[in-house]
Parts: sequence; C-alpha cells; structure tokens
Amino acid sequence: MELKFLGTSAGVPTKERNVTSLILDLQGTRNALWMFDCGEGTQHQILHSSVKISKLEKIFITHLHGDHIFGLPGLLCSRSMGGSTDPLTLYGPTGIRQFVETSLQLSSSFLTYPLDITEVQAGPLFDDGELKVTAYALNHRVECYGYRIEEHDKAGALDTQKLDQDAIPRGPWMQALKQGGTITLEDGRTICGKDYLGVPIRGKSLAIFGDTEPTPEALKMAANVDVMVHEITLEDAFAEKANERGHSTTKQAAALARDAKAKHFIATHISGRYGVEDCPRLLAECREIFPNTDLAKDFAVFPVRT
Repeated sequence: MELKFLGTSAGVPTKERNVTSLILDLQGTRNALWMFDCGEGTQHQILHSSVKISKLEKIFITHLHGDHIFGLPGLLCSRSMGGSTDPLTLYGPTGIRQFVETSLQLSSSFLTYPLDITEVQAGPLFDDGELKVTAYALNHRVECYGYRIEEHDKAGALDTQKLDQDAIPRGPWMQALKQGGTITLEDGRTICGKDYLGVPIRGKSLAIFGDTEPTPEALKMAANVDVMVHEITLEDAFAEKANERGHSTTKQAAALARDAKAKHFIATHISGRYGVEDCPRLLAECREIFPNTDLAKDFAVFPVRT
C-alpha cells in the first residue's frame, strides 16, 4: 500500500499546496485506488501524478466543506468522459447525495458507470474479506468523519521443508493447504494445512482523519495503527483559535499519535498562512512530541508498512 497526497492545504489553495485530497493505492492487495476527499482542482493535481482516474474504486468524503468536495463533480464527469464503465462507490456525510445529484442535474451531466452513494453513520461501513472500513464521528463545525482502514491478516506461507520431511507430494491440493484446509492423500493420510503454515502476515491499518478538534473518538480510531493521517491546521500557539473552528494543532495531533500508539504520523491540512519556510517549524513542533512524524506536501508518497 501507498499513500499519495494530491492536496495538503487547509481552506484555500496556495502556490505550493492545493486543497485536500489523498489517494490510498491498494497495491499488494488489489489493483485499485481509494480517494479520501476531493477539493477543488484535484483532477488538475492528478494530471501531474501517476494516479489514473479509471482505477478509482471508492471515494470517501470526510465532510461537506468546499475545500474537501468542490472537485468532486468534475472528477466524476472526467472519469465518465474517459469511458470508464467500472462501478464507483462514494461514501460521505448526510447531504453528499444531494450535492452530487444536484451538480450533475443542473450541469446536464451524465455518467457512463454505476455510481453508488452511501451516506454514512458512525460504525462499520463494510468488510469485503480483504479490507474493513469503519467510520468515526469527529468534532468539527459540520458533520465530519474519519475512516479507519484495516487489512485482514493473511495466512503464512506453506512450510515446504516440513512438507518434504513428511513426504507430502505436490499436487492440485496445495492450494487447499495454503488456505489452511484439510485434504486426503491417495495413500489415505489426512493432512491439515494449518499444520504446515508459517506465521500469519499481519494486515496493515490506517486512520485517515477529517477536520476535527481533539475528541475522545480519535483515540479509538487511531489505536495502534501503522499510519495516522491527521490535520495540523495551526501551530500550537494558536490552539484556542484552532479548536474554536473545529481544528487541531501540531502538538495536539502529535499527542494523539503518541497516546494512540500509532507507528507513523503524517501531518497534513496546513493553513494557507504558512509558507514553505514555516514547514520545518511546524514539523519540529510535532516531532517534539512524536518523533516519527512526517509533514506531507503535494505529490508526496509514503509507503504503508506494518
């Protein structure tokens, strides 16, 4: 898996940063992309990246503020104009259906693919056997969610040396053994695949936050994740101002990463008041509390590791 940042600015775009959008590339799990938020100009950012709109499988919207959704109608139409017929699922708060359907209707636009829109509530969204996604209610000025993504553990590799020691021949039954199933060999022996599997491969986990001031739900959402993506709209000196507007600061987000025992914290959604020259200071404030912090910039790519 990889995280690809298409926009990392809060509220308005700057010369260095576009407004919020993030891609989760599911490479290693399946050939698909998931998008989180779609601010104005996102498809322009895609033109300067390796992202292919046709590979988008799901889009998750955290909340309905413009810097998180104003790029969505154009992106949906561009995917259609590219000739895509593959289904797309859109998740978001109450009102996301009205926003999309009204935008398409008033602009006389149509889609060449099935679009399934789900207005989410806090709790499990889906579990397809490979990936599980849960929505958590956050504390912003409007209804807002964060999404926890968990990859299921995978069975360990077959221990071929042990198979040879027990004189278990190769054959079409190997696939059943890899899945932990039980088979009967031609000589009458019953073999259980679980006895020949190595240590299970732990699935990856991520917490991708929308805008929020500190909230108890955040600790549950980010507990023990491999990667936590969280806003740092303002520096610590402006904590009161940030919280009044439903946002978090550098040190507040870093403290969450520490308390949740996250492995890696990626900070994003940075106020337009900060230029490139301010970023080292913002990063230093985070690392003072949580050393394994990175500050995202547009087009940054981060691998997701367990």
